[in-house]
Amino acid sequence: MPAPLDEYPIHQTHLSLARVASSDRNFYDRSYFNGHDRDGGNFFVTGLGVYPNLGVIDAYATFRRGDTQRAVRFSDALGDRSLDQRVGGYRVEVLEPLQRIRVICEHDDLGFDLTWNGAFPAVEEQPHLILNGNRPIIQATRFAQVGSWEGTLHVDGSDLTVDPAVWTGTRDRSWGIRPVGEPEPAGRAAAEPSGGFWWLYVPIRFDDFAIVVIVQEEPDGKRTLNDATRIWPDGRVEQLGWPRIHIEYCSGTRHPVFARLSMTAPDGKPIEVEIRPGTNVALHVGCGYGGDPDWLHGRWMGRDWSDSTIYDLTDPAIAARVPYGVIDHVGRARCGDAEGWGLFEHASLGRHAPTGFADWTSVAP
Repeated sequence: MPAPLDEYPIHQTHLSLARVASSDRNFYDRSYFNGHDRDGGNFFVTGLGVYPNLGVIDAYATFRRGDTQRAVRFSDALGDRSLDQRVGGYRVEVLEPLQRIRVICEHDDLGFDLTWNGAFPAVEEQPHLILNGNRPIIQATRFAQVGSWEGTLHVDGSDLTVDPAVWTGTRDRSWGIRPVGEPEPAGRAAAEPSGGFWWLYVPIRFDDFAIVVIVQEEPDGKRTLNDATRIWPDGRVEQLGWPRIHIEYCSGTRHPVFARLSMTAPDGKPIEVEIRPGTNVALHVGCGYGGDPDWLHGRWMGRDWSDSTIYDLTDPAIAARVPYGVIDHVGRARCGDAEGWGLFEHASLGRHAPTGFADWTSVAP
């Protein structure tokens, strides 16, 4: 680790090669995609992951429209594999590395045949590291890219034409170590909790450039991950310094309604991006990310397993879960006169001194 910056997962050369990269049970290699129309009324999040040391491969797709969130999941045993990225009715086909990807989901409740086209070159982000004592619980590398979608999508009997002039989105590819599979014993982490988790990941596509910001801070505001870049069509990547972040939350909640990212170009000129978060998908409600009680990435579900669930986000039991995890929002942005669209992924859990949240129960005034 790290793996080469290409489209082919480590595990696909040979299963044992991934084990050489790391013997940690939590080693993973995952592709993530999202897409939405320009008004943000239709939003999907999907991905495929492999967990070589757990012997599992799985995938998920989630579609949000209005107050409902449909999720389908697939899981199976992982063996030695070729370059075929497939599990159940789900597969990812590399048409042109780092440029064109075909993603197919075959399920009666939620299905699609979509082709991704990158608008700008992919950019590799800074390594991501979180320690539990002396042990890395997240030690990952990722590249990100913005682009457009075309194809067809159906959900619960409704068919949509995905027009690349209207549908945009972001994708990333990450590999390394993160909590996956069946939960491990809590141990020291339960006795000495961190007190909070604050995370921001914002890849935004404008007509002439893309901006990718990724920031993580500890409860006292200490920044442990800081990466801000601007990507040009010719592949040039500019570092944008230390972003100053201002987020406004809906009163009585931690739901973001506005964000301002203030950065600095290499020539010293200020760059300011304002974002209005819109439709969102909670990654821990059907998508298998941390805290999802229904299914987790890498968990052994048996051979050739699949599942479909529809979530009513007005149900008090579901609504109560939503704030306590990472949430992906459709982000409408402005940078000077330029309008952009992309992902506003955010989590604010527990204490975060810079925004005035004192504990797990604190909300915006």
